[in-house]
Amino acid sequence: MRNDNLKSYLNLHLIVFIWGFTAILGALITIDAENLVWYRMLFAGVFLAAFIVYKKQSFVISAQSFAKLIFVGLLIALHWVFFFKAIHVSNVSITLSIFSLGAFFASLLEPLFYGRKILWYEVFFGLIIIAGLALILQVEIKYLTGVYYALASIILGVLFTLMNGKLISDHEPSVITFYEFGAGVFFISIYFLVQGKFTADFFTMSLKNWGLLFILASVCTAYAFTASVKVMQKLTPYTVMLTTNLEPVYGIMLAYFILGGKEKMSTEFYIGALIIVITVILNGVFKHYKNKENL
Repeated sequence: MRNDNLKSYLNLHLIVFIWGFTAILGALITIDAENLVWYRMLFAGVFLAAFIVYKKQSFVISAQSFAKLIFVGLLIALHWVFFFKAIHVSNVSITLSIFSLGAFFASLLEPLFYGRKILWYEVFFGLIIIAGLALILQVEIKYLTGVYYALASIILGVLFTLMNGKLISDHEPSVITFYEFGAGVFFISIYFLVQGKFTADFFTMSLKNWGLLFILASVCTAYAFTASVKVMQKLTPYTVMLTTNLEPVYGIMLAYFILGGKEKMSTEFYIGALIIVITVILNGVFKHYKNKENL
């Protein structure tokens, strides 16, 4: 049992590492953010459909759940569009540092979804995170547009995560995600049809882009998602939450060594990013011990 937990913990770090690598792929793929998301959701949806068939799971869901999943799929599509736009107009380091604010936004929005009080220490930690962000923006003001896109992306990300938290209790996670990806492809396709983007050029890409898209959709989306669900069956939510907070760290380190150039930020940026990540981890530790006291 202990070996199983160790294996799951190592797998979780691999998954978080893969999530951090997603931003690197977004920077390397040289197509518009909307196009990138359309391909990602389409390919990942196909991979998930194959997985569902392989596992002999049912595609059947209620009409009410289907309507909710369509809306969540739209949120996911917009979340990823803003995410990749942020990377393209700024860089990976800026985008992922802003993504560390997800825990703070979740602490404010979660009470609205689940009817609990806002906790004082979450607000306190949130203010420290904002101070870290202010330090980053003070020296990296040229990336302000990217910051706006990243903020929009993370808020949408928190919203669909909270909504999925309610839907996942009634359906298989892979089935939920399959319909959400399908909805995302549907909405983006309508937009492309109106804009007249479905041309021969749209489907013409370099071999490098096709290869990177395949990795993004298969390894970083379909595989990482299904593997994370399996890992969560072995580890505590606390362990999963703390480890997931390392995603910006992995991503920023990868960007520094793989992309170089504009990913090499000022000293103040790394100080601000470190303040944000440490605060997010401390929030998780504090929450863990508070929960133990209440048991």
